[in-house]
Amino acid sequence: MSCLFCRIIDKEIPSKIIYENEQVLAFEDTNPQAPTHILVVPKKHISTSLEISGGDNELIGLMFQAANKIAKDRGVAERGFRLVMNCNQEAGQTVFHIHLHLLAGRRMSWPPG
Repeated sequence: MSCLFCRIIDKEIPSKIIYENEQVLAFEDTNPQAPTHILVVPKKHISTSLEISGGDNELIGLMFQAANKIAKDRGVAERGFRLVMNCNQEAGQTVFHIHLHLLAGRRMSWPPG
């Protein structure tokens, strides 16, 4: 499989890992859109949110728990942070392995664009 995030998970491509457990990996985005921009990915390959099944409920919960822990550890939880998951190209998904963008460290606008 040539999935970029799977290769990062397998440590074939170096990244600045922020958090890791048996099911989730988080690392800094190489093209940050905010002072804090971390990607939280499941170690299981799921291409888009449309492929999430009932059997993935715990895994998705663990992604959000990891994002919350990272936000607290980075000191951005109290001021606020944004979690974003894009689905397919028109929504801005460029890597087809689901992931949360944890964005913080600046005021976010709405609508996001």
